[in-house]
Amino acid sequence: MFVAFIAVVLLLTVPLAGGKLSALARIRLRGKWLVMAALGVQILITGALQSWPHGVLVALHLASYGLIGIAIWWNRRLPGLLIIGLGGLMNGVVIALNDGTLPASARALAAAGTDLQKDFNNSAVLAHPVLAPLGDVVATPAWLPFRNVISIGDVIALVGVAVLVHTVCESKLTAPLRRRFSGRAQPPAESAAAATL
Repeated sequence: MFVAFIAVVLLLTVPLAGGKLSALARIRLRGKWLVMAALGVQILITGALQSWPHGVLVALHLASYGLIGIAIWWNRRLPGLLIIGLGGLMNGVVIALNDGTLPASARALAAAGTDLQKDFNNSAVLAHPVLAPLGDVVATPAWLPFRNVISIGDVIALVGVAVLVHTVCESKLTAPLRRRFSGRAQPPAESAAAATL
């Protein structure tokens, strides 16, 4: 929930930086249904399907990351999307190496006041985590809503979201990048909207 909140905040910064949120409507994404299916799976495995066998839940969890990865690859020409993919890949690899769970820091959880008591969690304190520093080890600031713990992969993905929305919406923050890499041949929003691969 915290990551989604920050993504919304990043959207709200676009008009403040002189960008136009309406440009996002011109983007044509391939495989949107894959992303929706993946999110649905992640909601179900930490909710209604928690009583299913652990191996099945792990397989579904990893499959959800695979679906999102396919969608990102199909739309990889959109600015920032490969950065989002890198963050997701980091989380996915760590989850795969830890039997379907992203390892969490007990200290970070205590600092965030988060208690994970579900049968199957996409994040949990593990006895012997692999690549623990890449897990949920950062407690979000107390003054922000939806306090939680996040991973480095989450932070990288949010950087990708910022690049995506500010570039596509042509905010002043990305003007130097647009001049350098697009040659000003056509506005990035139009280029991004045409990138259907």
